[in-house]
Amino acid sequence: MFKKKPNIKPLSPLKSSDRRRTADQIIADFGIQVHVDPDADPEDKVASAAPLTALRKTLLPENALSARFTTTAGPDLKQVSGTVYVGSHEGTGGEAKILWVKVWDKMYPTVYSLWHNPGIVPLLYTPLMVVEKLQGGADLMTPGLQRGPPFPKKATKGAIVAIASLESPTVPMAVGTCEIDVSSLQKVQGVKGHAVETFHWAGDEIWSWSTGGNPGIAPPEYLEGWDEDKEEDELAAGAKALDLDEEQDEGGIPLIPERSEAEKVQGVQGEAAPSNKDFIDEVDDKELTTKEIDEAFTNAFLYGIRHHIDHNKDHPTYGLEFPLSQSKVMSLLVQPFLPTYTPARTVSLQIKKTSWKNLKKFIKTLDKEKIVKSKDQGNEVAIVSIDFTNRHVESFVPYRLPKKDAPAPSGASAAPSSSAESSVNQKLKLVSLLRPKEKVAYVFNASKADPRGLYTPAELKQILIAYVEAEKLVSDKNRRLININPQIANSLLGNTAADNAALSTGTIARDALAERLVAASSPFHAILRNDADVADSKPKAGAPPKIQIVLETRSGNKTVTKISGVEAYYIAPQPLADELRKTCAGSTSVDRLQGSSPKTPVMEILVQGPQKDAVIKALEKRGVNRTWVEVVDKTKGKKR
Repeated sequence: MFKKKPNIKPLSPLKSSDRRRTADQIIADFGIQVHVDPDADPEDKVASAAPLTALRKTLLPENALSARFTTTAGPDLKQVSGTVYVGSHEGTGGEAKILWVKVWDKMYPTVYSLWHNPGIVPLLYTPLMVVEKLQGGADLMTPGLQRGPPFPKKATKGAIVAIASLESPTVPMAVGTCEIDVSSLQKVQGVKGHAVETFHWAGDEIWSWSTGGNPGIAPPEYLEGWDEDKEEDELAAGAKALDLDEEQDEGGIPLIPERSEAEKVQGVQGEAAPSNKDFIDEVDDKELTTKEIDEAFTNAFLYGIRHHIDHNKDHPTYGLEFPLSQSKVMSLLVQPFLPTYTPARTVSLQIKKTSWKNLKKFIKTLDKEKIVKSKDQGNEVAIVSIDFTNRHVESFVPYRLPKKDAPAPSGASAAPSSSAESSVNQKLKLVSLLRPKEKVAYVFNASKADPRGLYTPAELKQILIAYVEAEKLVSDKNRRLININPQIANSLLGNTAADNAALSTGTIARDALAERLVAASSPFHAILRNDADVADSKPKAGAPPKIQIVLETRSGNKTVTKISGVEAYYIAPQPLADELRKTCAGSTSVDRLQGSSPKTPVMEILVQGPQKDAVIKALEKRGVNRTWVEVVDKTKGKKR
């Protein structure tokens, strides 16, 4: 719904009484359970009200603001109005984002609310490629539903639901309304029609809005609390099969199983690892047992440690900055090293399906095995150190990792070479293009141009001139003015003061109309390398990406420089990191950027010290224009 930026009126603080009333209405509408402490004294009114007060705050923080908004929706661009509720959750340290949207007398949570309030709506699943389509505004079709039947009981017709990908099943990426009774479906294959009408998604204008004008927040790698309903029965069944020791109060089977002598033989890391009886090339596409999932998570964690040891030998803690939060543990040391060879294994390998059930207990068990030292931090636990010489770490045998497609550069059909010399002295050209939307196809049909083609702004203007001349819309009094016909009025003019003035006079300036046509087109871009031609490239949707250079302070006064987004410019991260390590005379590391897709990961280079100038110089050697780079200096709290 929010492809187009909504017109949001000035925000006003939400009164405490209104905030409580709105939060209570959300609790009632979504049937959210208030968890009461069974040991609490029922006559203690303060203690009895504490759970409800805490729930209200997490749904609608005390700093909440509200404002009316207007936008357009549907193929006829029907005007829609409603209310947005804005706020920031405690502990995030971020600026306020839109948390709820009320429209058509219905309250919809945004992904920001879902990321902080697991389980408040039913969660449906679909492959990542379908989620990417939903993020373009498409609806979810019934055959796209996965991990069912059975589907959530509350996913009835008209119910508000969240949608996550199979690859990141604990992170909701879209919100919508059930068009059918999904809960009663007995099958999805062969069934036609819409299942969910998409309302909002991570990446739309609601997601990207903020009080400070900064872009939207990337989705987290992992969230606890989602998918509990579907897994309770599986966990209960798995628990019956486990012979638990009474001393294992944290739950779970023994963390590190004893290995045979053959298994202790050192293997080859990564995708080049040879096949063996334990890690074979052909893997059965079936769900794993609880024991197998436990072993996979343990091995992934050990693999993550070994990976950092092997790739960051010059760093005192091998590229890891302590303390490591639970989300960091998952994104840096576990998720990239899970053996997700098949879709079924991907679905199985979730922390909630282990015998520990959550990361906190998993880390506590690692602590008991003396692999790590952990410390409680509120409701979570953090790793404060790792014993890199632990016998389990030293005897670990790396295995073959699932192959991952290299990130495809914009406008290119092949990934850049990993050679250090492949990008040095290359010549890059950035081409911005526009694809007209369907509502202005009449302009191109009348001009005998391809309505789905890609054009520069100058080419669009020429096509518009051909159209107005063919339709004889040029004003007789002033050739710079264009007479407005019904098609132009409906497709290119909106409700702004300038457009209303043009409608009242019946004419609009030629240049102004050309600007409206450009605005009614979707941006595309192509990054061309050396002598490549745009006709031979495959332009990417959206504005050209920027290489991000972020300077931030860690551990008191220590500054680090982080670089991400170089893959789109045919630059391999590891050779660049190797060069920066020599140039800057400091340690570097390369890890997957938090929030990037596991299927098409974006790598982040970390360099010790404030090395902005050295990084820009290295990028310029690789053909990158300075204007394609965005520098964010968090050490001074400002962007420049």
